[in-house]
Amino acid sequence: MKPVIHIVDDDKSYRTATARLLAAHGLKVEAYESGDQFLAGLSACEPGCVLLDLQMPGQSGLQIQRRLCELAPLLPVVFLTGEGDIKASVEAMKAGAKDFLEKSSTTAVLMEAIDRALIQYERQLAEHDRLQAQRTLVAGLSPREAEVFRFLIRGRLNKQIAYALGISERTVKVHRHQVMDKLGVRSLAEAVSIAANIGLIDRDMASPVG
Repeated sequence: MKPVIHIVDDDKSYRTATARLLAAHGLKVEAYESGDQFLAGLSACEPGCVLLDLQMPGQSGLQIQRRLCELAPLLPVVFLTGEGDIKASVEAMKAGAKDFLEKSSTTAVLMEAIDRALIQYERQLAEHDRLQAQRTLVAGLSPREAEVFRFLIRGRLNKQIAYALGISERTVKVHRHQVMDKLGVRSLAEAVSIAANIGLIDRDMASPVG
């Protein structure tokens, strides 16, 4: 699917000129005169990035950015503004904006910002897909395997797990093997890493496991 560059700007002349410029560079472009119009037609699964005006009637660029974090968290934002606003720039960057550019920026600078945003999207999508796959693997564990897994990732020994669950140590070993097999890992460290990735344990708990 070809990525879409969404231009959200209430300035019609700038919006139109930028859309034509990007289209001339072979990019797929959608333009909107307000943040509300943009959000109404947003597809969370569509690749691309957003060129978002900071100051607009109605919802501001920062407000739209906050909504995007909920509706389409993978979609990178490049802020555009006609006025240099350091405070807004810092706030936007902290909220995840990829770039913050003056509208007077050159075509080369704008294209570089878009390229960086699209690369960011691909990386974030790959990471999102990886985590989803890991969540699916963990969800596929049986109830008993899930119990054993929760003890394993917290460093419990087989005999400790056996005592806690009221089963034999041999049975724990069987479940442990099944857990490792279903998760597609060869070591406990890899299993712990998956648990940390999907938020089952704090990431710092993953470090000591060898």
